[in-house]
Amino acid sequence: MKPLFPVIMKTSLLHPFNGAFRFASLAAGLAFTFLPGAMNAQTNSAAKTETATFGGGCFWCAEAVFQRIPGVKSVTSGFAGGTVPNPTYEEVCTGTTGHAEVIQLKFDPAIITYDKILEIFWEAHDPTTLNRQGEDIGTQYRSIILYANDAQERIAKDSKAKAGKKFTEPIVTEIVPLKAFYSAEAYHQNYFNTHKNGSYCAFVITPKLKKLIQAGVIPQEKP
Repeated sequence: MKPLFPVIMKTSLLHPFNGAFRFASLAAGLAFTFLPGAMNAQTNSAAKTETATFGGGCFWCAEAVFQRIPGVKSVTSGFAGGTVPNPTYEEVCTGTTGHAEVIQLKFDPAIITYDKILEIFWEAHDPTTLNRQGEDIGTQYRSIILYANDAQERIAKDSKAKAGKKFTEPIVTEIVPLKAFYSAEAYHQNYFNTHKNGSYCAFVITPKLKKLIQAGVIPQEKP
């Protein structure tokens, strides 16, 4: 709408007749431009995107799963839940930072709800193994949900209670407030999609994706 003002002014100067009408039209146009609805159309659209942060083992696996979920706009691998600011991957691997490998995703709640995302979360890893997912062992691989607000805390706790009825062993997933999220190094991002032939992807992530597809947890891969 920015170019509207100079265009109307130029037209008014070129056509001095009927000036009162043109001035009224200009005022009406400016009033419409500054209506709250007009100003916030893009802001309101962006506000529809929400954030979810959680970890369930290696973030390469979690990232690959949630990148394939309709309504998920982006997935970022990173670290959270610890005390060391701006940790490196090597530091987190020592288990001394308190951080877990997590993913943070942006999603459209009109397409997929936070509750549904958590349903997929429970299916995508084993929440009953303490500080371990398969051969990935250490506190950095713990199962954890980091909520952003009171609503997410409530939903996460309710979801955990429901999921607990499906497992024979107790769920050990932490549910804690998100204090800070630190993005992992660039080479960790979009890892599976760019390293499908790598040994970890071929032997760990690909079988997991196939299993989740067969179970109807995630959509079938497009050819």
